[in-house]
Amino acid sequence: MHIALRIMLRTCKKSTELIDKQMFTSLTLKEKIQLQAHKAMCETCNAYENQSKLMDKLIGQWFAPNKSNGSMKMAEAKKLTIIEKLKKA
Repeated sequence: MHIALRIMLRTCKKSTELIDKQMFTSLTLKEKIQLQAHKAMCETCNAYENQSKLMDKLIGQWFAPNKSNGSMKMAEAKKLTIIEKLKKA
């Protein structure tokens, strides 16, 4: 049981990395299969994915043009810089 828990936690770590990665780039076929297989048995990683998608949506709305308060959309160059930093992390 202890070994199974350690394996599952390592798999959760990899799965959360894949969940985050898929928000910015395409996963390989192998990564897609690994992620789907893990999510089929892990409610925690499914919840993490749902929360990540929600946060991405809300942040996207925050940076979207808003005529009522004159805010601006984040510059494409800034987005690319953030994505590159995330890839290196």
